[in-house]
Amino acid sequence: LCCDREHRFEGWFASAQDYESQLARDLVACPVCESTEIRKLLSAPRINKGARAPVVVPQPESQASEVALHSKHTEQAEFIQKMWFETARKIIRDTDDVGDAFAEEARKIHYAEVPARGIRGVTTAEQALELAEEGVDIFAFPLPAALKEPLQ
Repeated sequence: LCCDREHRFEGWFASAQDYESQLARDLVACPVCESTEIRKLLSAPRINKGARAPVVVPQPESQASEVALHSKHTEQAEFIQKMWFETARKIIRDTDDVGDAFAEEARKIHYAEVPARGIRGVTTAEQALELAEEGVDIFAFPLPAALKEPLQ
């Protein structure tokens, strides 16, 4: 599947009708951006019923280079998305969610008022600037709501 922002992901449905029904009710959402503007991508299961060699249809050189360029772009986008998901899952696995208390908790850790540990949460731009001015190292890594729950 693919959302309107070109994030690619997999979905499994009992049938094509089940997919269409869930899509119509906005129950299918992108796990990256939560968009419900979803479309199916082509998928071609390969059933090998014999040992025949595939037929290769020659393409004009300009079309072949365009296809190759699109394929390379798609591979790069898929690699970046995969790395982003791996990083997001590692952050979720290895940090404590302190929610809106992020700035306060980050200060406590920085000033050794509580034991050091990895935390994540929400802060305002003003609070982030204040933390930076105090020398508290933080970084922004937006996590979509879909990653905060187990992915199926």
